[in-house]
Amino acid sequence: MKRERLDWLADNPHFTQRFAIRVGRSCRLATIKDVAEDFHLDWHTVKELDKQYMGEQLARIGQPGPEVIGIDELSIGPGHTYRIVVSDLIRRRPIWFGGQDRSEASLDAFYSWLGPKKSQRIRLVVLDMWKAFRNSTLKSEHAPQAQLIYDKFHVMRHLGEALDKVRKSEYARLSGSARSFIKGQKYNLLSRWENLHQKGRDALKLLLAANKRLNTAYVLKESFGQLWDYNTPGWARRFFDNWRDSLKWQRLRPFEKFADLVERHWDGIVSYCQEDNKVALGFVEGFNNKIRVIQRKAYGYRDEEYLRLKVLTCTLPKR
Repeated sequence: MKRERLDWLADNPHFTQRFAIRVGRSCRLATIKDVAEDFHLDWHTVKELDKQYMGEQLARIGQPGPEVIGIDELSIGPGHTYRIVVSDLIRRRPIWFGGQDRSEASLDAFYSWLGPKKSQRIRLVVLDMWKAFRNSTLKSEHAPQAQLIYDKFHVMRHLGEALDKVRKSEYARLSGSARSFIKGQKYNLLSRWENLHQKGRDALKLLLAANKRLNTAYVLKESFGQLWDYNTPGWARRFFDNWRDSLKWQRLRPFEKFADLVERHWDGIVSYCQEDNKVALGFVEGFNNKIRVIQRKAYGYRDEEYLRLKVLTCTLPKR
């Protein structure tokens, strides 16, 4: 009789590596509970096999040496409980999950993990306008040579908040039937036009026709996104100056505050307009959506190490 040779057994002596891989692949598409039912296994057994599978995936890809990174925080629980996620934006995969919050010290831990030699190879860093991330990155022992780019989606989020403040002020100012056009329109106002279904577009058209201030604010919000289409800092600056000039006499105080915010962080925003800096900003936003799906699927992970493995392997190919 010929017996098949197995390279190694899983940590659990009852299962082979091949079976652990099969379970791990299944857990990428379904919940632990569903996989446990399909394989007639205990929930905890499936979870441990999945952790082993993900650990092997990370071992295979080795230690990263990124040139362009994205830094973002991830909310992992109620209150202000955060962890930091760092991604390689060229290879389009997360490479580090950690820290105790979104502080400077927590991001210091990433650069310590990466090491000074690899940190000094980093060319671009995409981040939000959080001062702690900037301070940590530019430390002499970290990546002071890197050029900072403030993430477009975080900037636009601030602009969306400004638009929502205008919406709230208009709702408070008006009464009676005039309010009915505004009520329930937050999603339609803050969404991009191309992402709305026909019913949403019709409701938004009705609102913008009925309220001049909201119409002006909405047009300003939509037009600002053109800033990231420019390939030279000079033209980008001209666009922003014209956009800011259009705020005069509009009585849109939240937009004026937003313009001041952009002015204070201009160097990091305009960095993207240089031809060599056109990195995949959309990956960071898409990756954040993927993480939210992972969290919803598990209704929140109590095992933080399991969440860390899920985050770090969610973009890797199935092997």
